[in-house]
Amino acid sequence: MQTRHTVTDSPIGELTLAAAGDALTGVYFRNHWHPPTAGALGRCVKAGADVLFGRAVEQLGDYLGRQRTRFDLPIALAGNPRQRRIWQLLLDIGYGETTTYGELAAQLGEGATAYEVGQAVGRNPLSIVVPCHRVVGKNGALTGYAGGLKRKRFLLDLEAPIPAAAGRLF
Repeated sequence: MQTRHTVTDSPIGELTLAAAGDALTGVYFRNHWHPPTAGALGRCVKAGADVLFGRAVEQLGDYLGRQRTRFDLPIALAGNPRQRRIWQLLLDIGYGETTTYGELAAQLGEGATAYEVGQAVGRNPLSIVVPCHRVVGKNGALTGYAGGLKRKRFLLDLEAPIPAAAGRLF
C-alpha cells in the first residue's frame, strides 16, 4: 500500500495530511502531540497531484470557511481496537455539539474511564476530520488538544451558531 503525505496551509496553521492507498490516515498540526514517524508518512507529494489530497484540502478549506459541516473522505483509522471504538464514537458527535470524556466513557461501557477515553482522543490521527475537538472536560471545561488549546477554541468557535442579528446589515 502506497503511503504518502502532503503539507498544506490553513487558517489554523500548517497541516500535514497522510494517506495509505486510497484512504486518508492522518491530519496533523505542526508540533502535534503524537506525530507519526517520518517513515510512516512515506514520500511527500503535492496536494494537487494527488486526487485524495486534493479532495481533502478542498474539504478542509470548505470546513474552515464555514461551507461544510461534514467530511466525505475515505478514512482508515490505525490504532488498537479500543482506540478505534472511541474514535468511531467521535464521528457521531454532530457539528456544533460537544460531549465530555466521561460521557464517552459511559457510552463505551465495559468499565471505561474518562482518563482512558482522553488518552485515546489525544491520539486520534485524523484531527478535524474525526472531530476530537468536540470533546470537552467536565462542566464544559476546555481541556487538552493535540493541536493546542488555541486551535481547539478556534474550531469550537467556528462551529458555534452565528447569531441571527450578526447576519443582518440593517
